[in-house]
Amino acid sequence: MVSQSIKLGGTAADISVGRVAVAIKAGVDALPAGTKMFLNSGEFYDSKWGTGNLQLLSRFYNKYPEYADKTFLSVKGAMSFAGGKIAPDCSMEGLRRSVDNIQKELGPIKKLDLFQPARIDRNVPVETLMNNLVALLKEGNFSHIGLSECNANTLRKAHSIYPITAAEIEVSPWAYEKEQKAVISTATELNISVVAYSPLGQGFLTGSIKSLADLPEGDHRAGYERFKEENIKANLAIVDSLKAIAEKKGITPAQLAIAWVASLGPTMIPLPGSSKASRTLENLQGGDVELTAEELKGIADVLAAHPVAGERYYGAAADLYLWG
Repeated sequence: MVSQSIKLGGTAADISVGRVAVAIKAGVDALPAGTKMFLNSGEFYDSKWGTGNLQLLSRFYNKYPEYADKTFLSVKGAMSFAGGKIAPDCSMEGLRRSVDNIQKELGPIKKLDLFQPARIDRNVPVETLMNNLVALLKEGNFSHIGLSECNANTLRKAHSIYPITAAEIEVSPWAYEKEQKAVISTATELNISVVAYSPLGQGFLTGSIKSLADLPEGDHRAGYERFKEENIKANLAIVDSLKAIAEKKGITPAQLAIAWVASLGPTMIPLPGSSKASRTLENLQGGDVELTAEELKGIADVLAAHPVAGERYYGAAADLYLWG
């Protein structure tokens, strides 16, 4: 059993969720009574950019319908794959198509709690985007609004139109730069939850990846800048130094990274990925870890001494609509 929970922001301020967002049944069963598990999915979460993850959730809720009320489900969507190009589509037509498809795949048992455009559409003004989302919310398609990969100015402007419940961005000891700091600061001021995805550095900060050979065949991370062999070698200095801090405290490197992300602000919700129940419980326990001022300074010193080698994802040459 874990003990830590956190209130969501925006229009969901009356809802308590686990301090860490993880996988389904094992995680839900480990939470305090009355606390929901924050679940995160996407309309395009499978190897072929399809609805495989939503179908998995549908099967789960069909098998365990009583868990529908024990979970708070956030789903990203509104991406277009027309002509083989991936781009956000936050027109009313694009948003409605996405929301309808998500609910169709989820089935009748679980309603979509929070909807997020997966990226900010540069062709749609923020005011129009929010008006579109509010119209869909008032129709009863979902209960709360979130944004993903937004910058701090977009978050503030959107929130001034309608309360934003959550902003989803990448945050970890190797993804904590001026953009992350600005979003976290704004979200703290406005009481918006920050759903921090990849708090384990896409698995690298666990210490289980020491070369490209450690990635499964066909793993998408093999194409990322930070997983180039020379960058892996350079970034292992971060992993080894953080591992030493974790060992001294008697926790795993994953728990240290999760606890560090949670320490960055009162609205932080680390979102580690895991397909194993044992890892799920280990990650959940990271939310109960309290880091001392000395330990936080030690982590800060590590990050200052070892700048991260390699850019996020595929580097600046690839337009992934980040920080919109």
